[in-house]
Amino acid sequence: MPWKETDEMEQKELFIQEMLKQEKPFKHLCAEFGISEKTGHKWKNRFYEQGKKGLYDQSRARQTQNEIDGDTAAELIRIKNAHLAWGPKKIRELYAKAYPQKNVPSLSSVKRILDKAGLVKQRKIRPPTSSNCPRLQQQIQAQAANDVWNIDFKGWWKSDGEICEPFTVRDRHSRKILCARLMTSKTSEAVRAVMTELFKTYGLPKVIHSDNGAPFAAPNGLLNLTSLSVWWITLGILPDRSLKGHPEQNGSLERMHGDIAKEIEGKVSGGRSANQVVLDAWVEEYNSVRPNEAIGMKTPDEVYTRSARTYNGDYDELEYPMGFLVRKVTHGGEIIFNGIRITIGYALRGWHVGLKPLDEGRTFQVFLADFLLGTLDLDSCCFFPLDDLKSD
Repeated sequence: MPWKETDEMEQKELFIQEMLKQEKPFKHLCAEFGISEKTGHKWKNRFYEQGKKGLYDQSRARQTQNEIDGDTAAELIRIKNAHLAWGPKKIRELYAKAYPQKNVPSLSSVKRILDKAGLVKQRKIRPPTSSNCPRLQQQIQAQAANDVWNIDFKGWWKSDGEICEPFTVRDRHSRKILCARLMTSKTSEAVRAVMTELFKTYGLPKVIHSDNGAPFAAPNGLLNLTSLSVWWITLGILPDRSLKGHPEQNGSLERMHGDIAKEIEGKVSGGRSANQVVLDAWVEEYNSVRPNEAIGMKTPDEVYTRSARTYNGDYDELEYPMGFLVRKVTHGGEIIFNGIRITIGYALRGWHVGLKPLDEGRTFQVFLADFLLGTLDLDSCCFFPLDDLKSD
């Protein structure tokens, strides 16, 4: 039977709501509401083209330009429903790849369709801040793949009583996620084992950017170095850190963590192993399917290339240039020079440092590999870290 005139708009809106759920065949839905399929398609297309206003009589509805046909709108909504956390730009890009033979709607049209369907969420952007950066807080930018890797631990959640805490590594230039591993330990040793696997697979980056938390930085150590960041230096990798209290300086990684929180966190039962399976699939989609605005709507896999700096294992010793004096750092973090114990840093224990003489041998620059740590003054028998200088 036809819709009652007294509640015609209410019936139309209810019909559209049920249609958007896509729980019933369209033919059955029309029969349930007592209308023909032709009428049902008419209201569906008007809603897709004009939103709720399209459900009014055409004499009352404002005509719009650049209208999208119903099938296109339905496909955009279908893609969005399959990727609820993705914005209109990504949805438009997926549509264009899926239907290369069709005209791609404008971004404004896609936004309008998704907004009318209640599928657009607004996001606030925090403005960047500037500051004078100490030596290991330079905020080095990436010009190519493997210039900078961002690393961090995302906040944890529980699944069936097991803690799920991802350790993530991402290439800053290409946005490719190199690792999203649910860890049972946050020690330097545990992270080093994972990083070794990554170095074997992808090669060595030039810089690794982290926050100031363990195991990436030590609050009271030499230059806040840890055994983990010291290991990076011996491999020719420069540690770089966010300024304290400025998580936005690792913002792209934080946003990716936010995506994990929205799409996976707390939604998967079965403990850590089940969550890892889902996380692995999510990473695969993120890298190979999900368009990224920061790289021109390409996928990370389309941009990333393996590092030319191959990982050939760790060094047992560091060999310094001729003229350097070499001293091994004891397990207590000291070197012995002219019979005097001088504290360098506990994180360097077991490694050899190189001392480059200055001022006729009364002052020495102290290096770990090619990284300048500070200055050793024999007159005071003290070591002075160069924490206020930027590296060359």
